[in-house]
Amino acid sequence: MGLKPLDYESINENMKKVEYAVRGELYLRASELQKEGKKIIFTNVGNPHALGQKPLTFPRQVIALCQAPFLLDDPNVGQLFPPDAIVRAKHYLSMIGGGLGAYSDSRGNPGVRKEVAEFIERRDGYPSDPELIYLTDGASKGVMQILNTIIRGEGDGILVPVPQYPLYSATIALFGGSLVPYYLDESSNWGLDVNDLRQSVARARSQGITVRVMVIINPGNPTGQCLSEANLREILNFCFQENLALLGDEVYQQNIYQDERPFISSKKVLMDMGPPISKELQLISFHTVSKGYWGECGQRGGYFEMTNIPPQTVDEIYKIASISLSPNVPAQVFMGLMVNPPKPGDVSYEQYHRESKGILESLRRRARIMTDGFNSCKNVVCNFTEGAMYSFPQIQLPPKAIETAKRAGKEADVFYCLKLLEATGISTVPGSGFGQKEGVFHLRTTILPPEEEMPGIMASFRKFNDEFMEQYA
Repeated sequence: MGLKPLDYESINENMKKVEYAVRGELYLRASELQKEGKKIIFTNVGNPHALGQKPLTFPRQVIALCQAPFLLDDPNVGQLFPPDAIVRAKHYLSMIGGGLGAYSDSRGNPGVRKEVAEFIERRDGYPSDPELIYLTDGASKGVMQILNTIIRGEGDGILVPVPQYPLYSATIALFGGSLVPYYLDESSNWGLDVNDLRQSVARARSQGITVRVMVIINPGNPTGQCLSEANLREILNFCFQENLALLGDEVYQQNIYQDERPFISSKKVLMDMGPPISKELQLISFHTVSKGYWGECGQRGGYFEMTNIPPQTVDEIYKIASISLSPNVPAQVFMGLMVNPPKPGDVSYEQYHRESKGILESLRRRARIMTDGFNSCKNVVCNFTEGAMYSFPQIQLPPKAIETAKRAGKEADVFYCLKLLEATGISTVPGSGFGQKEGVFHLRTTILPPEEEMPGIMASFRKFNDEFMEQYA
């Protein structure tokens, strides 16, 4: 009979090239240990609610009413829900014909896209066109849609920061493109040097690769740095000179833990630069409800905004989006609420403001506890987490540990992270899953465990690390 179509040897070869460390070997081992009854602290993925973050009250009230509109007819509804949540639920239900159980436009509901455009305009001070905003099932789906549009074959290169979030390497492999790495400089707080970018592009071109796009993750994942306005201007100029489109992954724009470098969007910097670059450079920016102080990962709400993309290309992106019929509709409501939250004077404003501020202030403290904790450990060096949700410490592994890992057929940082997991229950991701320089080892952990548990977690890490370093000294 020979091979069947879904036998392993017959399936799409690109699928086999995909690696996704965030849910890889470490995560699978952690899941096994959890089934055996061991307490596991899952710090492998930025998943705030799974680690105890409470959902914000107002958006959940509105979504509850939208999901169960018969509650609006209950005479006691005003005793259970604040008046502004009731008004908001009626607003969304009036915009969404057929309620949350009906498909929307493949680009997302026009009313919600208008709210997103108004949010971008308030943030950046420049107009935004709702027709160039598409709502998506989380930012990841948007990134995949755009990379699918760009990658024509393995001759097409995508310039990606290393270390990078493996969504990019995995998607590029799946669509059969070529990842072109540019290395962030750990010694200058994961900064970006335009000369390194030029070298990466030149190297790729000498190998016959057409570099088409540059990706930036700002604030950085897994590295946690925030790009300055001057750095963004350099990046935009570089893309303009090299005829590259820019993908701005800006999902952590609310997660800022220092005051020196506030978040500034690529779109704002581009528009500030004026013509010809502001009229010509192709930019696509991404955002989500999964991060920030919302942390609504399971809702899968996101958007992308297109700048200077030709109408025919926008039509093609719409056509492909239409194959999925509609992004998930409750998530579109979450997105509307995120970009248009309660305002001063609204009944729910004080509570919303208190909850949001409490989460962000706690994250700021946790970023400091974790960075200081890592830096107090033997052979561990960690840059401060300026933004996003992660620490990415460098673990300076002794030669004996590297040799032992090699004999066990493992990357040295995978070996270290597995030992850490077995000893402490802390589930991290090895730096090799994000890319790193040869002979340098890291791990990535979220800063999301509850604040009161953080000192205990760091003490447990320090104890393990000291014993590990002693054992392999």
